[in-house]
Amino acid sequence: MTDEALLSAAQVSKAWPFEEARKLLKRYPDGKPDGTPVLFETGYGPSGLPHIGTFQEVLRTTLVRRAYETLTGGAPTRLVAFSDDMDGLRKVPDNIENKGLLAAYLGHPLTRIPDPFGKYESFAHHNNAMLREFLDQFGFEYEFVSASDRYNSGQFDDALRGVLRGWQAIMDIMLPTLREERRQTYSPVLPVSPKTGQVLQVPVEVVDAEAGLVRFEDHGEIVESCILGGNSKLQWKVDWAMRWVALGVDYEMCGKDLTDSVRESGKIARALGGRAPEGMIYELFLDENGEKISKSKGNGLTIEQWLTYGSEESLGFYLFRDPKSAKSLHVGIIPRAVDEYWQFREKLAEQPVEQQLGNPVWHLLRANGDAGGAGDKLPVTYGLLLNLVGVLGAGATREQVWSYLGNYVENADPAAHPQLDKLVTNALAYNRDFIAPTLQRRKPEGNEAQALAALDEELAATSDDATAEELQNLVYEIGKDPHYGFEQLRDWFKCLYETLLGSSQGPRMGSFIALYGIANTRKLIAEALS
Repeated sequence: MTDEALLSAAQVSKAWPFEEARKLLKRYPDGKPDGTPVLFETGYGPSGLPHIGTFQEVLRTTLVRRAYETLTGGAPTRLVAFSDDMDGLRKVPDNIENKGLLAAYLGHPLTRIPDPFGKYESFAHHNNAMLREFLDQFGFEYEFVSASDRYNSGQFDDALRGVLRGWQAIMDIMLPTLREERRQTYSPVLPVSPKTGQVLQVPVEVVDAEAGLVRFEDHGEIVESCILGGNSKLQWKVDWAMRWVALGVDYEMCGKDLTDSVRESGKIARALGGRAPEGMIYELFLDENGEKISKSKGNGLTIEQWLTYGSEESLGFYLFRDPKSAKSLHVGIIPRAVDEYWQFREKLAEQPVEQQLGNPVWHLLRANGDAGGAGDKLPVTYGLLLNLVGVLGAGATREQVWSYLGNYVENADPAAHPQLDKLVTNALAYNRDFIAPTLQRRKPEGNEAQALAALDEELAATSDDATAEELQNLVYEIGKDPHYGFEQLRDWFKCLYETLLGSSQGPRMGSFIALYGIANTRKLIAEALS
């Protein structure tokens, strides 16, 4: 693929990362006026443990970043992962231990609260470390920026003075959006109490904008205090706008729940003399009950859970698809995501450039700078692997699985198939936790028992080196035989799944028999018939 062909295809590609990247081309037709890199930002609130919703924002923003670099022939870019860790703790998350420690620090900035896990200097430092650890593991190129560091070091002081100078304009934007009760106490600036260290939600009067002096009530006493140097935190929508202006953010996406915030923060950014970034509003993830995923509830999948039962690549693949459509996020969707990722990866090398740019794998392989791997093929689907370990039972081992893979995979050595070996580990965990406890084989009924007996006879006369396709045709012929009374082939396959595998769904039986072995499959039939 030539650079010219790639650029030509990218300019008209309807893949969403390219559509988003073209917004930046309209913003800067001739590049940024000062020649600095285009700045992409992602935001993270470390009041709870990171979840996949946090990770997806970094991934999706990276995909837009790489698309922009493709469209511009490599124009300079930066990605900032910003942690809003100066925020005051509003509630104790449900999904952590030692809640009493955090309860004593309600209202305090997250970086000034002890780490309940006892590993880092603060609760926010712990959660920030968890986020960075995974982003590093995935290979993202980013710069981590802490709100507390910027506030405490004075790097936001000029921007804070700008907020004080534009006080009335900001109030005129925000007050009409608030309930009457909230209007009475609203302030763009949240001072940190000199007495308690808490972030205060109190009315504030500007005394001297250039000196950063304000007046407010602190636990019954009227005080004057300087809000610079880490002695304050801006209200959320004002903080977001200030950050855009202070850092010079050009692109930031967010969830649908922040639609109003985007609009109002954009107005505040203009009042501060800046400009709101380009961006995309994506739909939110839902749990298996259809409820919004929340860090504090802990009702979503964690990154660690996905990687226990599926691959990194499958996670990226699932997050790429249809960002503007709501999707469920629970363990049940992992197996399909794994297999669909590999289907798209296998197709990639043979696709023309126009189709490649619409293939999620093309984008994912470039997310961390690695464009290799196109055309790779997984010798066994994850679904088939799950069926195998399901039959082997909850106590199945990696060695056992690989011994059966020898029936199906050429050079069945974990070292020769590292990607498959990882999935063997994932499949064993998935089977142990979700499949084995639910499997229950039923007795075959009259005509089903006759068909199973016929299948056993056919297998007894079949060579051990029969191909999966030959075995599949053998199974088909029995199912189509009117003597056994199956109205449709799917009734026959449902019988095989429920009586042999203990599940209502299953794989191509020819592939399963080839993998499990003819002799072992006949043992399953014998157990069902007995």
